[in-house]
Amino acid sequence: MPELAPAPGAQQPSQPPFGASPVSQASPNKGYEAAAIQRLGLVGKQLTEILNLVGYQSELGKGVLEILTKVSKLTPGDSNPNVERRGIERMAMQNTQQAQQIAQAKQQMAQGAGGAGGPPQGQPSGGMPMAAGMPKAA
Repeated sequence: MPELAPAPGAQQPSQPPFGASPVSQASPNKGYEAAAIQRLGLVGKQLTEILNLVGYQSELGKGVLEILTKVSKLTPGDSNPNVERRGIERMAMQNTQQAQQIAQAKQQMAQGAGGAGGPPQGQPSGGMPMAAGMPKAA
């Protein structure tokens, strides 16, 4: 099948439009990269613990081993115990915060479901609230 020529005036797809790309590309943040490598190191340790639990011959173990080998290639062999401790503390703090948020959400859902049939708190049942100083109708 013959290839169609582009319409006159159409730009080639391999070239970005004029002015669409910056003159120089932004360099990645080395601090973020170092933090990511540290976190991958923690993930590698966790994967090793999981592999010890399930064994490397099971289907799950084979999958974990495959991921672990990929992670190991990206991280240095030695790790700083202080960095590991801080990472574990950070994860524990995040887990605690998430657990609190989940508990609050469950509490709000329970309160919303429990009070669905009655009048709002502080309101008398039936009719509109009486304004201060208004005489009652006889």
